[in-house]
Amino acid sequence: MTVNQILSTKGKEVYSILSTNTVYEALTVMSEKNIGAILIIEDAILKGILSERDYARKIVLKAKTSKKAFVHEIMETDIVTVKPSDNLEYCMELMSTKRVRHLPVLDNNVVIGIISISDVVKAIIEMQKDTIQHLNSYITQ
Repeated sequence: MTVNQILSTKGKEVYSILSTNTVYEALTVMSEKNIGAILIIEDAILKGILSERDYARKIVLKAKTSKKAFVHEIMETDIVTVKPSDNLEYCMELMSTKRVRHLPVLDNNVVIGIISISDVVKAIIEMQKDTIQHLNSYITQ
């Protein structure tokens, strides 16, 4: 299964903010949209990603305030991305080795979606269910 297949099931909606937004504004959007990370896109270019983990480690634990801090101060700029044609095994490897939970999907340097560890795990479980069902059918014949 590929990233594109996940996106075709999940949808390609992407939420983004600007690096000049406050962290509080970013958290508000993340809460409203029920997402764990938000992309920072400016002039159609992916500039960064901000996750709940970034907030916890770079604002809360450092006694900063989210209403005064700006996204560009805490966003991750070393962004791990995937292509629509990448397979799930590759995504799992990236997420594991790079210790990230969200992968923006780029096609010709344009963001066309984002997948999370949850999306990948769900897809793998579905693939395994299909395999088990096929094996059960084979065995019982």
